Amino acid sequence: MRALFFFSTFLMITLSSCAQQQQKLTDMNNDPIPTGLKTDTATFGEGCFWCTEAFFQRLNGVLKVVSGYGGGHVENPSYEQVCDKTTGHAELARIIYDPSKITYDELLEVFWKTHDPTTLNQQGNDVGPQYRSVIFYHNDEQKQKAEHYKALLDKSGAWTKPIITAIEPFKNFYPAENYHQDYYNNNQEQGYCRFVIRPKLEKFEKVFKNKLKHP
Repeated sequence: MRALFFFSTFLMITLSSCAQQQQKLTDMNNDPIPTGLKTDTATFGEGCFWCTEAFFQRLNGVLKVVSGYGGGHVENPSYEQVCDKTTGHAELARIIYDPSKITYDELLEVFWKTHDPTTLNQQGNDVGPQYRSVIFYHNDEQKQKAEHYKALLDKSGAWTKPIITAIEPFKNFYPAENYHQDYYNNNQEQGYCRFVIRPKLEKFEKVFKNKLKHP
């Protein structure tokens, strides 16, 4: 499970001080958003937010991705609290994007194709309600599109099992701790990044090569 990778690496990283870890950040999508630019927001949960962030921040038109927690009842939860599986929160990515460059429909396509939406509270070896597949919609249009595509995919037979992705109104979002932000880019040699995220990311970049940001 990811927790085994996380805690062994986390000890090595944090013992050298959390401040040092923060100085190492090279957030690839943290440039200031131009004043007056029309943006929109999507909020998705598809398992580990390290993976979700790495996918979406590489898309042309995505301005910023923030890893965090949401959908639960505990205010400002910590990672440890969410891992206890009692907060009701899921690991989420808040995606701020330019709708003139990438549409919500395209973001949904990436969402459906970058995880298994048929497994309840599980993605691979990551198990627990915090890893559930969920779309938190911000308006009626997002709700209608999410429900429409979910129904189409179920009918298409793309998966042999029913899609169990929850589609719920946006409730809350709490940014995760700093060391979770831009995690893959800053920790590419860490075990979970090398053996879990990197293979997924390589596949993602091949499938969505026409939608990626240019170097």
